[in-house]
Amino acid sequence: MYQYIARRLLLTIPVVFGVAVIVFSIVRFIPGDPARAIAGVQATPEFIQQVRVRYALDQPLHVQFGLYLRGLARGDLGQSTFTRRPVTTEIAERFPRTLLLASISLAFATVLGVGAGIVSATRRNSLFDNASMFIALVGVAAPVFWLALMLQLLFAVQLRLLPATGMGSWRHLVLPAVTLGSASAALMARITRSSMLEVLRLDFITTARAKGLTERVVIYKHALKNALIPVVTVLGLQFGILLGGAVLTETVFAWPGVGRLLVDAILRRDYPVVQGTVMLLALLFVLINLVVDIVYAFLDPRIHYQGGSEE
Repeated sequence: MYQYIARRLLLTIPVVFGVAVIVFSIVRFIPGDPARAIAGVQATPEFIQQVRVRYALDQPLHVQFGLYLRGLARGDLGQSTFTRRPVTTEIAERFPRTLLLASISLAFATVLGVGAGIVSATRRNSLFDNASMFIALVGVAAPVFWLALMLQLLFAVQLRLLPATGMGSWRHLVLPAVTLGSASAALMARITRSSMLEVLRLDFITTARAKGLTERVVIYKHALKNALIPVVTVLGLQFGILLGGAVLTETVFAWPGVGRLLVDAILRRDYPVVQGTVMLLALLFVLINLVVDIVYAFLDPRIHYQGGSEE
């Protein structure tokens, strides 16, 4: 187990390096002069040149990339060109809010999605099964921004039950969390149902029922544990997607998180903030994938990792 974890940690190094290359390249190859964007439209040529020298934009790309990697190694993501504050400070202030929103969204999606998937699998082809799978299909297909606007229109404008935007009490979390977690809940419902149906057809389930075990024990103690591996996969990936996918949700609901920070930085062409935010989200996604892989071995004792192969 420890060797497997060590190998997985080593494999993350080239992944992180590749992400750094992609993030650096995308930002640098955006059309336009970044020095002019930072300096402003009214800036003189002399001031634009000073900005170019200050941010090493006058250096070759490989030199800029080397400086960028050196900063990453020291935990220095640079300074915002708009607020003149360290990027790490900007992200540190916003990230807890995004983490809170993503965590509540994931909890909502897990309870609703896994619960609906289990009930649908145990009541296959029932009215509940057909209705829940249809709703799940709609949930997966519905665009996040459209769902956000519809929820705002219904619960904030028409019914006046919840605030439409901003951050304050727990009531401000309801609409963004439901919006962000709906697609994940729909996906987890379908995955859970499919996995449960596959496990319920196996011989050991028939044996458990033949022993006289109650249906509740058969479902929750035997079937669910064996059906959890694909669910955990989706759960882990969805948490990474929720952290990154909060961009649209935070923008629509004016939630002051990392997603909103990223959108504002793109509009201002604040390159250090854009690079730092995207890099953080990518690192979190890599870390979550690592945790999911490790959880596999604990959920299913049949999985053994030896010499880089799965037996």
